[in-house]
Amino acid sequence: MTAAVLTRTHIVRVCLTLSGVLFLLSFAALLVGAADLPAKEVGAALWSGLTGADGIVSMEHRAIVLNVRLPRILLAIIVGAALSVAGAGYQALLRNPLADPFVLGVSSGAALGALFSLFVASVLAPAAAFLGALATIAAVYYLGQRRAELAPYTLLLAGIVVASFLSGLIVFLLYWLSGRDLRGFVFWLMGDLSNPPAPMAMLWLGLVILGAIAAVYYVAGDLNLLLSGETEAEALGVNVRRTKMVVYLAASLATGLAVSVSGSIGYVGLLVPHLVRLIFGSDYRLLVPAAALSGAVVMVAADTLARTVLAPSELPVGAVMALAGAPVFIYLLRTRLAAGAEGAAR
Repeated sequence: MTAAVLTRTHIVRVCLTLSGVLFLLSFAALLVGAADLPAKEVGAALWSGLTGADGIVSMEHRAIVLNVRLPRILLAIIVGAALSVAGAGYQALLRNPLADPFVLGVSSGAALGALFSLFVASVLAPAAAFLGALATIAAVYYLGQRRAELAPYTLLLAGIVVASFLSGLIVFLLYWLSGRDLRGFVFWLMGDLSNPPAPMAMLWLGLVILGAIAAVYYVAGDLNLLLSGETEAEALGVNVRRTKMVVYLAASLATGLAVSVSGSIGYVGLLVPHLVRLIFGSDYRLLVPAAALSGAVVMVAADTLARTVLAPSELPVGAVMALAGAPVFIYLLRTRLAAGAEGAAR
């Protein structure tokens, strides 16, 4: 759908539809786990949590729903939305459909920060991971500049080099970890939503990531013009430097926060924006909110599979995303290549 025919009514309709899907999927996720619960019990537990009413649900079921499953689902929603919008932003910033939140090394920086915290105090892992992500963002930004401008290809290459260097440091430091710490870190590195932050921390996490998503949406119209080229965008009145800075900082902040609480979860920022473009079009006024909601849907579904397929044991949610996302992306890639070859033949 082109920008010329996109209406606010259509944006609202799409967002309401995706929100409905997310609500239904989240409620279904509350029902299943190591112990399946009937819908009536889940509804009663939610009502008890909202109103404080006692005696309408067993304390055990209330604890499972409100203290175990609901925080994990909320974290999946926040992380999925953050990574999806960050991926869409990076793809516009770098003008590269294969860009995603981890191409620029943010994931490696967060992992290195979390790894350092294990040598000091493991409870500091989320804060250390976020600081590591911020340091990586600053380093890549510094290396990616050319004549005081963010050059897409230079930024991409800087991210790849920094990520490679940090990955080498991580491998080196892993030799110094004990067996228990090593297993826990590797599980976190593959993506783990089993330890949601405290309610107040979760609230602030969601608000800051929502602010980052809003910042990307604020420049959505400029991003539509920027995709046609920087020269053309400037001729149409776009402040290219400001737009690139807003997208880079907002997407990096969202990625750093998400990785600090969930570990490395691939394919969300790469695959979801592609699917949203195929279904709803490439206008960023719709792409940004649709990617946020779609990423939340995908992440809730992946985490539900991760904790139920081998229940009571769990799989890393990053492994589930890789197993499900890689075949889908290969199919999309082959479809795009076939369509491109057919168009060239004509």
